[in-house]
Amino acid sequence: MEPISGVLLFSMGILAGIINSAVGSGSLLTLPVLLALGIPPGVAVRTNTIGMMFASFGTVYGFRKEIARELPHLVPMSIATIVFSALGSVLLLGASTRALDFVIPVLIVFALALVIFQQQIIRVLSRWSSRSKTVETQVEPSAELHEPVGSVYRKAGLIAPMGLAAMYGGFFTAAQGILYMAILGVGTGRSFKDVNPAKNFLSMIVNVTAAAVYILAFFFFGSAVLWIGVVILACGGLLGGVVGARIAKKVSNHVLKAVIVVVALVALVRQFV
Repeated sequence: MEPISGVLLFSMGILAGIINSAVGSGSLLTLPVLLALGIPPGVAVRTNTIGMMFASFGTVYGFRKEIARELPHLVPMSIATIVFSALGSVLLLGASTRALDFVIPVLIVFALALVIFQQQIIRVLSRWSSRSKTVETQVEPSAELHEPVGSVYRKAGLIAPMGLAAMYGGFFTAAQGILYMAILGVGTGRSFKDVNPAKNFLSMIVNVTAAAVYILAFFFFGSAVLWIGVVILACGGLLGGVVGARIAKKVSNHVLKAVIVVVALVALVRQFV
């Protein structure tokens, strides 16, 4: 890898770590850059996932106090995310290069759409959730009056969609945080600020699980990984993740999203031109 490419990737890793702390989808900065450098899609996803795993460590460290309060309630959901993210990463390993050449750009566009229309999607889901809860309350007025706040994380109706989102995260990684934020926010009825620590913790679990599968596949089945890219992303992502918890609270989400969209679009154009 050329020095200028390494510097660019390192810079994107720092930004991705910061953005993951706030809204998720930091991999939309790093993955398209890897693709624009000519790295095959499957190798790029594996390299990105292993490298950005360290950014999730930094993010979780930054939110360690908030996560500690939620942790006792997240055990069933954590188990589900491990199982489904492992399944998603195995699906990536089994996909042909030809299929990934088509699927990965499509998923990048899908992830970009999630970033751009995040608020509209969440508003629609929130209205639907509110109507459903109103109907349930009319049928059983006292059903959730005394329900502990943390117990909502144990509901099968919340764990199931989180499991499917984790399978997407294990396969692709990019924009998984936005999916988790939407599902957790709508499913629990809590603010996005309140569910953000749980989102960051679950994102870390997905990243670690997928990275473990890819590392095992590298040693036992010869699945290619660009290790110099992993090291660069790990250093940049860890730095960004550690400081991101503070910076993300000061920088507007609109600014962060604009950076994601611009970088991802430029990298996509470079890949196909």
